[in-house]
Amino acid sequence: MDISIDDIIKAKATLQGISYKTALVHNPSLSDLSGNQVYVKMENLQRTGSFKLRGAYNKIAHLSEKEKQSGVIASSAGNHAQGVAVAAAIYGIKSTIVMPKHAPLSKVTATRRYGADVILYGEVYDEAYNEARRIQSETQATFIHPFDDPLVIAGQGTIALEILEDLPDVEVIVLPIGGGGLISGVALALKSLHPAVKIIGVQSKNNPSMQESIAHKQVMTINGIPSIADGIAVKTPGDLTFELVKRYVDEIVTVDEDEIASTMLLFLESAKVVAEGAGAAAAAAILHTLSYYKNRKMVAVLSGGNVDVNILARTIDKGLVKNGRKCFLTTVLRDRPGALAQLLHLIASRGANVLAVAHRRETLDIPLSYAKVELELETIDEAQVQALKKLLEENHYRVIR
Repeated sequence: MDISIDDIIKAKATLQGISYKTALVHNPSLSDLSGNQVYVKMENLQRTGSFKLRGAYNKIAHLSEKEKQSGVIASSAGNHAQGVAVAAAIYGIKSTIVMPKHAPLSKVTATRRYGADVILYGEVYDEAYNEARRIQSETQATFIHPFDDPLVIAGQGTIALEILEDLPDVEVIVLPIGGGGLISGVALALKSLHPAVKIIGVQSKNNPSMQESIAHKQVMTINGIPSIADGIAVKTPGDLTFELVKRYVDEIVTVDEDEIASTMLLFLESAKVVAEGAGAAAAAAILHTLSYYKNRKMVAVLSGGNVDVNILARTIDKGLVKNGRKCFLTTVLRDRPGALAQLLHLIASRGANVLAVAHRRETLDIPLSYAKVELELETIDEAQVQALKKLLEENHYRVIR
């Protein structure tokens, strides 16, 4: 089945009253740091906390009565699961979702709350997908693919129509890529209506399956490694999405874990917005990878905000370390009265705040009459960390960061 701009326009009508038209918000921090005018498409504020409702509902709305009676099944790392669960509940049909065993607890809980039966299976999305297909062959339920389906892609493409309504002179749009459903729909719509707009996809360096597929001119399976951007940790992109990305997307870049974490922190502090790892990927690319774009009107699609609070806490810490806002220093002292106080006095003189101190005498890597001191410090920025390290070394402390 082919997909065209007409399918996306029809999907917008289908979603009327179901999905929200999310805000397109100018972000001063992203703009100042990147040298562009950056706007954020706030799909984290979409119903279910992610753009995925758009495609899931558009697909389920087009099922026959017989298909609806058989129920639906899907595989998902979390956001598609919630979209399918809500769409199925609206139509009063049974839904079953297979999620990886280590899917964020918040996403599993929300999916069950929306009324779906949740099965936890496999270590990664692709294993959950295979199990969902096996169950589907036994139950004859209708499989709702998270990305490689024309109706799902058309639903996601409605985001492009909303962006053009709010910012008709947009020049560059940056989106995360997992399996490719979001970027395929958005790119098709934009290139059909405004061909000059640049479309840039972003993947985690830990899971660059679409980037590798485009580079090799065929769909590739990449055995990546875990990422805080679990929503785009897909080993194998779709056949349909691969063709659409190849045709309509101008460029694919990657971002690393530290860049994603620091961008999540930036959203929290500067915009008071919660972004999950996949949701922060586009903005992370604007800040860290796409430095050759200047003075452009850019849109970063913040695709979702469904992040487990425990992961969020660890991500904040990682972002603080990345930005020089927290650091860990280790040194060795003579084990005598006042030595630790002298060290802490020097640290205080540079305005750093001590969060934790570990003072150890018994470790085997230091001589008798000495103690190892491990410090967790709150700092202002990287420059302060370097100044502090230099001060300690000038005072004859051997410092390991």
